[in-house]
Amino acid sequence: MQIAMLGPLEIRMDDGGSADVPGARLRGLLIALALRPGHVVSKASLIDWIWGDNPPADATNALQRLVSRLRKALPAGVIEGHADGYRLAVDPDAVDAVRFERLTTAAHAGARDTQGAPDASQRARLLREALELWRGAAMQDVGLQDSEAFDAAVTRLEGLRLTATEERFDAELAIGHGADLVPELTDLVAAYPMRERLAASLMRALAAAGRDSEALLVYQNTKEALADALGVDPSPDLAAVHVALLRGEARREESRKTNLRAELTSFVGRSSDIATVRELIGEHRLTTVVGPGGSGKTRLAVETARLLLNDLPDGAWLVELAPVGSGAAGSEVAQAALAGLGLRDSLLGEPSHAEPADRFVAAVRERETLLILDNCEHVIDEAAAFAHRVLGECRGLRILATSREPLGIIGEALWPVEPLALPAEDARPSAIEASPAVQLLRDRAHAVRRDIAADARALATMARICRALDGMPLAIELAAARLRTMTIDQLADRLDDRFRLLTGGSRTALPRHRTLRAVIDWSWELLSDAERMVLRRLSAFSNGASLEAAERVCVGEGVEPDHVLELLTALTEKSLVRAEGEGEPRYRMSGTVKEYAAQRLVEAAESHLIRHVHLDYFTELSETAEPHLRRAEQVEWLATLEAEHDNINAAMRGALAAGEAQAAMRLAAASGWYWWLGGHRAEGIEMLTAATTVPGEVTDEVRTTVYGLMVMFVSGGRGDEHSAEDWIRKAHQFAQRSGHRHPGMALIDPLIRMLETPEAALTAFEPTLEDPDPWVRALARLQMGKMRSMLGHSGPEAEAYLTAALAEFRALGERFGISFALTELADRIAMRGEFTAACEYYEQAISVITEVGATEDLIRMRARQASLYWMAGDRDASAAAIAEAERHAERVAWPDALVELALARADLARWAGDNVRAREQLAIVMALQGDEAEQAHVRAETHHLLGFVAGDLDQAREHRAAAYAAATEAGLPLLIAGVLVGIADLALRRDDPERAARLLGASDGLRGLPGRAHPDVARIELEARERLGEERFAEAVREGAEKGWPESVEVTLAS
Repeated sequence: MQIAMLGPLEIRMDDGGSADVPGARLRGLLIALALRPGHVVSKASLIDWIWGDNPPADATNALQRLVSRLRKALPAGVIEGHADGYRLAVDPDAVDAVRFERLTTAAHAGARDTQGAPDASQRARLLREALELWRGAAMQDVGLQDSEAFDAAVTRLEGLRLTATEERFDAELAIGHGADLVPELTDLVAAYPMRERLAASLMRALAAAGRDSEALLVYQNTKEALADALGVDPSPDLAAVHVALLRGEARREESRKTNLRAELTSFVGRSSDIATVRELIGEHRLTTVVGPGGSGKTRLAVETARLLLNDLPDGAWLVELAPVGSGAAGSEVAQAALAGLGLRDSLLGEPSHAEPADRFVAAVRERETLLILDNCEHVIDEAAAFAHRVLGECRGLRILATSREPLGIIGEALWPVEPLALPAEDARPSAIEASPAVQLLRDRAHAVRRDIAADARALATMARICRALDGMPLAIELAAARLRTMTIDQLADRLDDRFRLLTGGSRTALPRHRTLRAVIDWSWELLSDAERMVLRRLSAFSNGASLEAAERVCVGEGVEPDHVLELLTALTEKSLVRAEGEGEPRYRMSGTVKEYAAQRLVEAAESHLIRHVHLDYFTELSETAEPHLRRAEQVEWLATLEAEHDNINAAMRGALAAGEAQAAMRLAAASGWYWWLGGHRAEGIEMLTAATTVPGEVTDEVRTTVYGLMVMFVSGGRGDEHSAEDWIRKAHQFAQRSGHRHPGMALIDPLIRMLETPEAALTAFEPTLEDPDPWVRALARLQMGKMRSMLGHSGPEAEAYLTAALAEFRALGERFGISFALTELADRIAMRGEFTAACEYYEQAISVITEVGATEDLIRMRARQASLYWMAGDRDASAAAIAEAERHAERVAWPDALVELALARADLARWAGDNVRAREQLAIVMALQGDEAEQAHVRAETHHLLGFVAGDLDQAREHRAAAYAAATEAGLPLLIAGVLVGIADLALRRDDPERAARLLGASDGLRGLPGRAHPDVARIELEARERLGEERFAEAVREGAEKGWPESVEVTLAS
């Protein structure tokens, strides 16, 4: 586990995941422990750290509860309890703040060379490594209030950061990097005008760059700032630098043996790349930086070489191969290398008729130098041959090449240049600001206009721009140039036509770097015809392609399936395609390359053909997977379909847009169960509904399956029962016509029986128990148990059916059915007040449904579990469960799941006495339900809950009356039972405890089981029992159960 607090708080797991630690106090507790990893931190210190001068009355128990919550968020065993405190069992270097201090201490204590002398280069390296750990202000998103200890820790770390920065500049100046430091130092001196050590460093850096007059001006400005603010003169150290300047003692260093140019712009977001490439150069004599056009390969190579100049006795030299024509002779590469080193024939001591490669070898044979071969891709064979020869004959030579593909020489080390890191979709403004891609955009944008805002909205727009441009540096720089004449919003809105928009590159750049299209054109022209065909056809895929899919879609014109892997490998090596994934790779393109390839597909008049090949492949894949989704292998097949989620949806939308009814319906029929189980219900109902509206001929078999899926989606939550009835009848009609027996259709006949004979609900599923499909039999058994619970049957039959269904689903290994049966059993035993056992059933259900990824069900289950934990008296577990439901809800648009969450929040709020929050949540419920809020069962539930939080008795009576009318209209016994509890609450508020007791008895009779442990029932019962006494209360309950409720309801609502 890694803990990063030098910026936004991040907890990174060893498996690549992250932990979420919500709340300021919980985060503050983690930081307090992390600042002393491996040491016991006393409880008193932790209490002072978290609560400051305002600890709670029972601070030790409050701390213990916080620790318990933190343990749930972190890996098991990482927080150890001791008699006098707690210990975080992590390696000190796993905490960035602790590692930062260790590195700065090592640098300050004195980095030494092999002879024991102070080593400024080593010191600079340690300090750079320490400062690179910072991603923003320390602990910036913790928000711990009123804690002097916390504030002091933040202030201390920020002070250490500034001191380390100053020491790093001293070390960099000592090794001759003064001129490179000017831009960074200028910004820091502007931010800290009275920090004399920074001013002195800037003066020395300017002097090293030959800008003495500017250095003197820095001294004057600092002197005036000190006098104005503090009334003091500069320190002796700063004055000494001033005197040295006046005497000419701080002269510019002689330029090293290099042709590397000073850059006009800052280098953003590549510090880790520089460190890695630097290591590779030290370990290998040939290192190639590979990446697509515009990814920043040249700049990375140059900046790395600049840092190595001190270690290279004979310098570093840039050889620009872009001017060398494609297919040029090998001698032209060697000639370019000679020109790069500035070597003329008269200086070489060789006959002028000697080959350029021979002359290069003669000149460099005894030198220790670094050669940067820049832009090798168009002369890849010639560059490889040149590198192979000169490395073999010049033992002190190292080569750093940049290319869109490797040179392919044995011993070559490769470093792929990735796009600049992008902020997450849900990133906070601070994280967006710290993102390298956004930093580059802001830096370049600031150069062309000074009025660009940096508020949360502007940062979000910048993040959108950077994501659209795949984090590619050149594309971002071209976009920034457009801000001379556009707003940031206008730029973001026009990036759908990026190739026409991004054309304003630097006049001094290579022609192929002046427009975005030119960057890709350069790579396209270097491809073979077969490579071009595969690349343009690969654009038909969304979010990449498996090899099997590519071998189906990207063939033709002489390219056979067994050629595709070789061609994809070639495109990957040329940085146009990425092969990603730990197992079977997926082949992806950046958004920019994909758009370019799609345009080439249109130009080749292949769009229509390839869309249909793509559609056919993913329809067949979905049809193959579909029956396996109801068996033990469902997890593996869901994973297969999830990897192709975007392709399935793209194929579906293409068929819908083209008005291809049979194709759209066939794919919908094959994908419906995946959408339901895989956590995509909102888009699933959208796709299914859209498919049913496409005019055209569709086979009865396909239409039957889609209509059956519509029944599941519409009736699987809080949908419109009238709409569900329509789909049931349509599915039944076409099933009879086609004779098709998809397993899901086995449930349509029972539903038809229930529609035509409502009183047959208990027996409607009995014929289905003989179905040949074991999954259908298990589901029928589950529905028979569920019907008995819904209709208030108190006997053992309901649980027997549910238990048998659970056993059958377990035998099949079908996780959705297992979770369905477990939750029905949980709700059944919860009616008896066995809340802890019900929570355990829910936990088992959550465990199995997590495997398939049905996020919508996870939300519902965690929300229900939160209510059950509350009823069981476990407030902490309830809070944890509702927090987990909320976390899942951030990724879901399925209204039914969000309604369940809001209803649970409303209940929890009112049970806690917070009626204001309860009303807010009920307003969310009504907004989410839209037109469905007018359905009887929805109106009943909403008014029932509003009755509990109504401000006065008249409002409460209106809600109770509306709830009762809607519940009787819906005709659901359990719903009416719940509404009667609400009317009992009204009777109690009207000072009629006897009628309240009768209504509780009537509710028990309808439910089939007493519901005394429910918070509302328990509260009403307790008050009524106290006011009536045991005997009268028991008699009233018995009367209510025997005589029913109409009279009590009528009297209560009329009074």
